[in-house]
Amino acid sequence: MNSIANLSVQQLRKAATLKEKIESLEKELGRILGSPTKPVAHVVPKKRRKMSAVARAKIGAAQKARWAKVNGRKSATKPVKKARRKMSAAARKKISEAAKARWVKAKAAGKKTL
Repeated sequence: MNSIANLSVQQLRKAATLKEKIESLEKELGRILGSPTKPVAHVVPKKRRKMSAVARAKIGAAQKARWAKVNGRKSATKPVKKARRKMSAAARKKISEAAKARWVKAKAAGKKTL
């Protein structure tokens, strides 16, 4: 199908006259049948409901609370610090000794290959 930009002036005039004929025939048909066959060009949009500022504030607060819950916070205004787990001195010493043993082993293995 041709786009409007590619049509000649004659083709545009012909299209306009055809459209006018169609509209007049639809009006005549509407008069004969007693009601229009379809709404003509002007469709009235539905009226939108208006929301009060208080209602919007309540919805906003509820949404913030939901996001806070998802993010693990109890309130939307203050982030909650997570308590850090503490390691006992014995566990620390055990990990340290294991790391030292690994380093000794790694250094010994490295000297053998050189």
